[in-house]
Amino acid sequence: MTSEIPKNEMPLPPHLVKDLIPSHITNRADLDQWEQDNIQEALVWVEKHRRKDILHELFMRQLHKQMFCHVWRWAGKMRQTDVDLGVPQARISIELESLCLNVRNWIDTEAFEPDEIAARFHHSLVFIRPFVNGNGRHARLVTDILLENVLGRPNFSWGQTHLAPQGLDRKMYIESLVAANQKRYQSLLEFVRS
Repeated sequence: MTSEIPKNEMPLPPHLVKDLIPSHITNRADLDQWEQDNIQEALVWVEKHRRKDILHELFMRQLHKQMFCHVWRWAGKMRQTDVDLGVPQARISIELESLCLNVRNWIDTEAFEPDEIAARFHHSLVFIRPFVNGNGRHARLVTDILLENVLGRPNFSWGQTHLAPQGLDRKMYIESLVAANQKRYQSLLEFVRS
């Protein structure tokens, strides 16, 4: 009789292990815990470095590095390959610069309500997918920083639960991002404050 290994206890594939900094991490549960601990440290860094000048590539990279610097060798580095979801690697910096200019313009002209500015920013940043991994977590955190430090609004609730791959909130989150791909932002606006 064989028993199945729970998914979070299965060994990590070699392509992930080669980029890990801690050599003792062998399964998804350990990886998730190390990433979460690193993100908690990043939240302390964010509180210590409250800034309004976040709409530029350098800050995006600094934040990502703070979030994953103890776990991944590529923390804070732009992805160097093309992926199925995301802009071509060669356009990442161009798209980030364009997004930041757009957001500054939306703020200056009051083109949208603050929540919609933040939701559109979040959607576009996820769509660009600048990093190898951690793009959703990074985009949610930088969006909350935008809300609090620049727009003077409370952070989004993001469905109020952990957006684990198997959860209902994750499904709603992904569906709202897909709708935003067609310029329909209402479900994303509803989800981020639910």
